[in-house]
Amino acid sequence: MMSTSPTTPAPASPADSERRGSVIEQRSIDYVPRSERHGKVWHQGPFWFTGNFVLPTMVIGFIGPAIGLSVWWTVLAVVLGACFGTFFMAFHANQGPRTGLPQMIQSRAQFGSRGAIVPFAASVFVYIGFMVFDTILATQGLQLALPGDKLFWYPLLIALSIVIAVVGHDLLHFIQRWLTYLLIVVFAIITVLAIVNFDASTVTEAAGAAGWDGTSFLVMFSLAAGYNISYAIYVSDYSRYLPQDASAPKLIGWTYLGAAVSASWLMSLGALLGSNIPDADAIGAVKTVGDMLFPGFGTFAVLVSTVALISIMGVNAYGAMLTGTTAVDGFRKVRATVRLRVIGLVIVGLITLAIALLIPDNYLGSFNDFVLLMLYFLVPWTAVNLVDFYLVRRGQYAIAEIFNPRGIYGRWAWRGMVSYLIGFVAMIPFFYTSFYVGPVSEALGGADISFAVGLVVSGGLYLLFSRNLDHAAEAEARIRSELELEGTAG
Repeated sequence: MMSTSPTTPAPASPADSERRGSVIEQRSIDYVPRSERHGKVWHQGPFWFTGNFVLPTMVIGFIGPAIGLSVWWTVLAVVLGACFGTFFMAFHANQGPRTGLPQMIQSRAQFGSRGAIVPFAASVFVYIGFMVFDTILATQGLQLALPGDKLFWYPLLIALSIVIAVVGHDLLHFIQRWLTYLLIVVFAIITVLAIVNFDASTVTEAAGAAGWDGTSFLVMFSLAAGYNISYAIYVSDYSRYLPQDASAPKLIGWTYLGAAVSASWLMSLGALLGSNIPDADAIGAVKTVGDMLFPGFGTFAVLVSTVALISIMGVNAYGAMLTGTTAVDGFRKVRATVRLRVIGLVIVGLITLAIALLIPDNYLGSFNDFVLLMLYFLVPWTAVNLVDFYLVRRGQYAIAEIFNPRGIYGRWAWRGMVSYLIGFVAMIPFFYTSFYVGPVSEALGGADISFAVGLVVSGGLYLLFSRNLDHAAEAEARIRSELELEGTAG
């Protein structure tokens, strides 16, 4: 049996009860033993509803009318895109209870402990990017009712999100779950007010009389899909404490329902507001509509949205910490302690603060490119990861070996790395951003179908490359892993 490394978990022990009784989460990138598993499958629904029901989601809807679509065409594009992107995101949820691991460390099985650095880097980019935009919007929301400039609010909000992330998994679930009920009530009122007071047939000057543009429709589809695919990098972070025998259909279903409904709702509301409010921004639009009920309700709605933003900042900080720790551990073994988590979170917070202070005030164009870049970097990863889990290894991993750089998964796993890189390169001619337009996209009039190319190429290549995997050796390693982690061969 291999020796236990600093990050390889020990078998369940009396200390497990202390971990369960602690307010601060004790686990990090390490395996969650079955004795510590808890939670309910349906909790994934409200968690991902609130996680997606934040003002940056609404900003996606603003983009449609600004680039040539009517309200209804924008709604159709974002609903189809969100439902498509959530499909991939939700299927990652099943990996949590089966492996007991955070999302990105499981990528070592496909990429190797060091080869996974490419998707890890992309993931940290996504986490910090979202934290930056959330910090800016939350500050704007608080400034409606409270004094203080960004030099006061940015550090305070980031520090608060870090405190939430330090407490960890259970607190994040608790906050997200109870915020769901408040958000549904408040934004049901906002949505009804918008429908009653605004004309859904209105088209902006950019949209023209018809309100249809094929290229713009594909852009909106890609933005909505990429936005929800971006959550794939931390889905199992919040399902890994569930019992190993949690129902896969229910788990996937609740995750899908929460993320798809919230994205479709808020993006569609953004399309309606963006078509009827000149130069709409998320904070101003919500306030304008809310005040149609009575003066002050708009400010209240914005403040509720700000609380949700602070919560999701905690989620993103937590994910960035887990992924960053995993990346460092691939090159130099670290002990997954609470102290290390705090250090990692402080580093994430400082980077977020620096970028937030430097980003231009007019962030809508930056946000558009950010979402597209997320799509480009994450589509090849999600294709490789899901094909491996569902088609190649069928959810069967030697978990202890994931922590062993000299184990069966190795440091550099060429199948995943090559599939990812070829898939990404194949996407480049189809890119369409403000700073680069690929030749195929230009020939198609600006249409961006790179996500389809990346999914097919990366997923297909990985399946092809994996035909000669030594499943017998991995089966033996799984038995050793079970004995090491749980004291039983299963």
